[in-house]
Amino acid sequence: MDKTLHFVFGIFGNAFALFLYLAPVVTFKRIVKKRSTEQFSGIPYVMTLLNCLISSWYGLPFVSPNNLLLSTINVTGAAVQSTFVMIFLIFAQRKEKGNILLLLTIVLAFFATVVFVSLFAFHGNGRTLFCGIVTTIFATVMYASPLAIIRLVIKTKSVEFMPFFTSMFVFLCGTCWLVFGLLEKDPFVTIPSGFGSGFGAVQLILYAMYRNNKSQIEKSTVDNQFEEIEKIDGIKHHKEKPSNGPQSQDEHYSLKQNPKLSNHRSHQAGKRAVA
Repeated sequence: MDKTLHFVFGIFGNAFALFLYLAPVVTFKRIVKKRSTEQFSGIPYVMTLLNCLISSWYGLPFVSPNNLLLSTINVTGAAVQSTFVMIFLIFAQRKEKGNILLLLTIVLAFFATVVFVSLFAFHGNGRTLFCGIVTTIFATVMYASPLAIIRLVIKTKSVEFMPFFTSMFVFLCGTCWLVFGLLEKDPFVTIPSGFGSGFGAVQLILYAMYRNNKSQIEKSTVDNQFEEIEKIDGIKHHKEKPSNGPQSQDEHYSLKQNPKLSNHRSHQAGKRAVA
């Protein structure tokens, strides 16, 4: 029964991890369309590539038993991240391209070192322990990457920059691999996956708390701008007689910048006319 559950949670973990690895597709469609990397950073994709390479190595049968499903998804992830890195290098500016190539060289050299050391310096349980520790460190770092977004959400009380589905798949992916590791009693899968499940849960809780705040902030901004225009109108009312002439520059600019404000003002004017 445990073996069956182990396999089932491994399959689900593969599926949810694939969604996570493919999440940046929208970003790279934009990069290709604009033929520029703009302000996007290539560092996360290179570091995710490193994590996938190390995790796929750890999952091989001669490194750790019964973790082949860990290898399959991370080989796929490595292929996806390699594609992202190649696209980034094609459209990056020369300086950024040089930085990413340098980081990529360091990452590949580090992975080659891990492989070489684990093959020739360690055997049996020693090899599992060495590769497991390295895997745990980099997988935990990958799962902890949304901390900056979590901090931003708490600060702004808005989930505008924290997509719901990404948060959901972080939670589901982490939870599936957590159960997968617990069933096999493998701490090197359980520990980073536990962090992933926890961070994902925090993101979902924050999303539930602040999911409606974006519209409230936007409405508040419109109301504040309308109040400013009313103040301008009040000042002008003391200086000159009311007229049906053209709008002031300040008023015209504000209405042009915010169509919602224009609609709001028309509504207020209608109410005054009825009164």
